[in-house]
Amino acid sequence: MDRIAIISDIHGNLEALKTVLQDINLRGIEKVYCLGDIVAKGCNSEECVNLIKENCEVVIRGNCDRNMSHVRDLSNETELERTRINWNQNRLTKESMDYLQNLPFCHEFYMSGSLIRMFHASPSKDNEVVINRDVCSKLYEMFLPSDKTETKNIADIVIFGHLHHSFLEKIYNKTLINVGSVGNSFDPIRDDKRDSNEMEITQAFYLIIEGELGTKEYKPFSYQFVRVPYDIDKELERNQDNLELENYTFELKHGRYRDMKKINDNFERLGIDLNK
Repeated sequence: MDRIAIISDIHGNLEALKTVLQDINLRGIEKVYCLGDIVAKGCNSEECVNLIKENCEVVIRGNCDRNMSHVRDLSNETELERTRINWNQNRLTKESMDYLQNLPFCHEFYMSGSLIRMFHASPSKDNEVVINRDVCSKLYEMFLPSDKTETKNIADIVIFGHLHHSFLEKIYNKTLINVGSVGNSFDPIRDDKRDSNEMEITQAFYLIIEGELGTKEYKPFSYQFVRVPYDIDKELERNQDNLELENYTFELKHGRYRDMKKINDNFERLGIDLNK
């Protein structure tokens, strides 16, 4: 049986990435795939890129990787966004920026009979938000090919990142899996009266899949969600000159996105009342 560890959304969090890679190594897993967003938010984007290059057999480009590695005219951006992009780009070497810019959009392979397609956010965009409470038609689109996928086949299993919280959804005999985030995990549904301990979400999350790699014949297949505690205070000590230290601290310590209104607006778009 082959085992693959799948990680995503590191976001420059060096302490979380090192802890997860150590956990993967202790489990004896030799294949590691990364679904992107290696950089941005934390101070150690360059160091994270180097660790990903050293340890990952497959790496997909995320929206932050694209955004922070693309040298372009920023005159139409807000002053805050220009400052943020420049700060993040200045923490990367030209070699790393070129590496990020040239990463593939997706990766496909067969494992134990199923066609598995991996991308950062959706089959056509690296920044699209598709949540597991979307309507069935939208979830089904996650399995369809696009002009950016490797083949025009309909996938049996889709594995993606971008949303920073892990989940699994079954639909039409297909499986949709979000691996969660290594370096910036949060839960979009939060309520002070209903929440469990914040340690339930403020850990580093990743996925392990196990099966027979490369075969189209149906064989045993399994997936396992993993969460690993890491030293958040040690990570924050590295980030004392972080341009967005207050937001970064808030997200790592509390497992909440810095702009919860944006999260709530997405649920409102779906007609979901989080207060019920």
